[in-house]
Amino acid sequence: MKHKPLFVFAFGLLVVGAATAQTPYAGMQSRPIKALSDEQVADLRAGRGMGLALAAELNGYPGPAHLLELADQLDLSDEQRTTAQRLFDSMKAESIPIGERLIAQEADLDRLFAEHKITPENLATVTAEIGETQAKLRDAHLKYHLATVALLRPSQIQRYAVLRGYSGIGQEHQHHN
Repeated sequence: MKHKPLFVFAFGLLVVGAATAQTPYAGMQSRPIKALSDEQVADLRAGRGMGLALAAELNGYPGPAHLLELADQLDLSDEQRTTAQRLFDSMKAESIPIGERLIAQEADLDRLFAEHKITPENLATVTAEIGETQAKLRDAHLKYHLATVALLRPSQIQRYAVLRGYSGIGQEHQHHN
């Protein structure tokens, strides 16, 4: 038992370390809406995609925002630029109110928990409403990728993929315009 003091010391370090270890959530308890970071709130209010359209983007369906950013490199015609801008403006006009609704719904959920007024019944209702809003927001972003790809020639889609670092995307298949 000459190692007992060393064992007790090591065990004590483990206990103290475990008691003071922070979770990935440490600090989030001070957020106004616990489930949303400040960046996520800002993105929702600005109508940014937040990765909601990755299924389209990474499968060769450019979105209007990135298309406009690369307009010169893609040699977009004036008509393509005008249409892409119209699509972008429409996407923002549609997605911003949905994002605001999602923020309000998440704030309501947070408030119900904070005030200890959450019940199984209102939890089911509130989360179903949040899910429906999230689906509408995702749809609002994805459908503009569908409309945007219809503007482009296959060579522009291929060039877009290369410029965005997705080499090979858009080359495997043709879109049905």
